Amino acid sequence: MNFKRLRGFALLALAGLVLSGCERPPIDTVQVGFRGTGMELVYNPRTLADQQALNTPPPALPEADKSGPRAGAVYKNVKVLGNLSVGEFNRLMVGYTQWIAPEQGCGYCHNLNNFADDSLYTKVVARRMTEMTLHLNATWKNHVAETGVTCHTCHRGQPVPGKIWFKPDESKLAKGLLGQRNGQNAPAPSVAYSSLPNDPFSAYLLKDNRIRQISQTALPQGINGNGSSTQATEATYGFMMHMSDSLGVNCAFCHNSRNFSNWQESPPQRAVAWHGIRMVRELNNEFIEPLTKTFPANRLGPTGDVAKINCATCHQGAYKPLWGEQMAKNWPELRGASSRPIKTAAGGSGR
Repeated sequence: MNFKRLRGFALLALAGLVLSGCERPPIDTVQVGFRGTGMELVYNPRTLADQQALNTPPPALPEADKSGPRAGAVYKNVKVLGNLSVGEFNRLMVGYTQWIAPEQGCGYCHNLNNFADDSLYTKVVARRMTEMTLHLNATWKNHVAETGVTCHTCHRGQPVPGKIWFKPDESKLAKGLLGQRNGQNAPAPSVAYSSLPNDPFSAYLLKDNRIRQISQTALPQGINGNGSSTQATEATYGFMMHMSDSLGVNCAFCHNSRNFSNWQESPPQRAVAWHGIRMVRELNNEFIEPLTKTFPANRLGPTGDVAKINCATCHQGAYKPLWGEQMAKNWPELRGASSRPIKTAAGGSGR
């Protein structure tokens, strides 16, 4: 093989390597700021088309009669939704089946011989997730606004949401000559296949670590001077890659291209995202982590932790889950119902 041919193969291989990180045209851009400032959002029409089916919500069920006896007075062991009418309650149960277990049916959560029985872990988890949904819709309007969420927002017709995360088993991670490599240079979906630390969640969606890393001075301040380490900065960028990939947006969706750290010049979405980070952290710590012992071993992660949520759990590639479809308005049972238990009757079946 002569030198020219070898060089040609080398250039071809190099071109393939360079282009492997690119998307093929067409790419659409949307201007969201002054011209020439880089304030634009970038979208791929093929990606948007692929997401259409995933982000199309199921049709709402006919509205139920709000009058009549309360579910807690008719059915046994109704600890959360007992103040709904029987019609509203049963409508919501049909919705649960549609959103979570369309193939498995009621038996996924219930003992079909005794609906009041709590022996199935799925029923215990579903009850707590109902409380979480009620809490989220009532308390976190600064993130979900009036759009709200339902079980379908996360589950999309699956018993287990498709976008969840576990803590990585660091004992099984490959280590270099210098020891622990902090999860870097091991491309993973969690950081959009970048070389950044591939557990961007534990620090910010479980712990309350500081995510802002840009210095406010011209010279380095050092860690003790309110500065940041290189590793902390890499962790922040890993989490930003996750947010960008989860929402299907680039940095200018939340940040001003001239000054990423300046809040006064940032788009309003940055404040919504700020609340969203705190919302997810609260839900993981207050509702999901305490269920660890409720789940069987086969549903836990490599370190024995429960599956947790992140931005992708709801958004799944869309800047607003389900393209902003206001599912919750069709399900007032998950918006206005009290989660307080009420006294139940002696007869009937429980949910």
